[in-house]
Amino acid sequence: MLASSATAAPVLDSPVKDDWWQGGRAALQARLAVVNRPKRAKNVILLIGDGMGVTTITAARIFDGQHPIDGRAPASGEENNLAWDRMTNTALVKTYNSNAQVPDSAGTASSFNTGVKTRIGVINFGANQGAEACKTPEKLPRTFAEIARAHGMGLGIVTTTRITHATPAAVYGHVPNRNWEGADKAYPAADRASGCPDLAAQLVGFKGGFDVALGGGSARFLPAGKGGMRDDGRNLVDEWVKAWPQGKFVADAKGLRALNSRDTAPVLGLFNPDHISFEVDRKDDAEPGLPEMAGFALAKLQAVSKASGKGYYLMIEGGRIDHAHHGSNPYRALKEAQMFSATVAEVLKRVNLNDTLVLVTADHSHVLTMAGYPERGNDILGYIKPPASGGEGDGGLSPEGYALDDRGQPMTTLSYANGPFVSRGLSRTLPPTDPNYLANKTYGTASESHGGEDVALFAEGPRADLVRGVMEQNVIFHIMAEALGWR
Repeated sequence: MLASSATAAPVLDSPVKDDWWQGGRAALQARLAVVNRPKRAKNVILLIGDGMGVTTITAARIFDGQHPIDGRAPASGEENNLAWDRMTNTALVKTYNSNAQVPDSAGTASSFNTGVKTRIGVINFGANQGAEACKTPEKLPRTFAEIARAHGMGLGIVTTTRITHATPAAVYGHVPNRNWEGADKAYPAADRASGCPDLAAQLVGFKGGFDVALGGGSARFLPAGKGGMRDDGRNLVDEWVKAWPQGKFVADAKGLRALNSRDTAPVLGLFNPDHISFEVDRKDDAEPGLPEMAGFALAKLQAVSKASGKGYYLMIEGGRIDHAHHGSNPYRALKEAQMFSATVAEVLKRVNLNDTLVLVTADHSHVLTMAGYPERGNDILGYIKPPASGGEGDGGLSPEGYALDDRGQPMTTLSYANGPFVSRGLSRTLPPTDPNYLANKTYGTASESHGGEDVALFAEGPRADLVRGVMEQNVIFHIMAEALGWR
């Protein structure tokens, strides 16, 4: 006899209904209750954790749980969630450049700012365009920011790197060589004949300007002998002030905090001659941190949007995750990732996700590895202590209980496939939990390199449903455009 359609649904039961079971049921209910958001966004916020590959995300999640900064009690870390972990849509993103299996930030940032891939080291040129294209800028790919400005939208950039560095420069610039940041020795006179302005000049000359641009790199804007590196005598800060007489230029955290973030006049903030200091080293009265800069920029753009009736595009980069990895310094890399998570959390709290698409991703990965069978709760920066029940591996244990390699040396959970064996200010002789510890690596190279694997993309807001599966990196541009209704 067939069962009646009114028969009760089969019961899901188990003799073990522990915290994992209950947590799984709760997670399922949260997924079933995801709001069907509107299909049209007014604003787009793109947050880039430079070099924040999947291994970095996992390690940073544990680090944040073990070393919380928001009043939580320290925990084992594995069960912790970073700000993007509960965003409802996720995808894997292919990061290769048009001519490179393992990419750099110039080519990758170009892809999500223009919708096309390009070569390694190149910013916002077509894959087959060379320096000669500088003379015909109208034939270069248009950036998302250029299109947004043409539609009257507000614009903002926030970064912990030089604002002329590859990822932020890809928001506004076009150069066939990412090193053309300023009029200095990195941009030789022969190359300047190409006709491409340096990136600092392109930022100041961007059509329509930016409502807010905050980061480091003032030396690329100032003349040599006057706090800068420029050999052409131009003072681009003065030029910006003259172009925007109602605007405000600030050079330190105190100056930024003195401003009214709800004032709609443009703001340019350059807080270090080079990159903004790592969070571990940053002096709070001199350089603002990423959450503070992002909060200011968001409030500014919300005020601009309210006054104009138009939306805004804001790119926020946690750029020094990448730099710490290049130095094979895991503590600083994870601390920067933790601050990036705090920034994402701040953004998610302050926007209406029914009218703002928020995307969180990385431009590329790094060759950080996380391995060796440590017990749960093992210090993510420390030596490996295996669980009591054991694990694979036969290197034995030290008197302290640390897992040993086949040379009899204690192993750390985190290491790198390559990178410097010696680095200024860092040491392999320190305990691995020390902020200045230089992690072990397989190959010795002048700088640890990027990784070539896919990175994660997280999304919430209108058309976040388009973020799924495995995608090419340039599709991010097209998702943002679709969310804004651009045809």
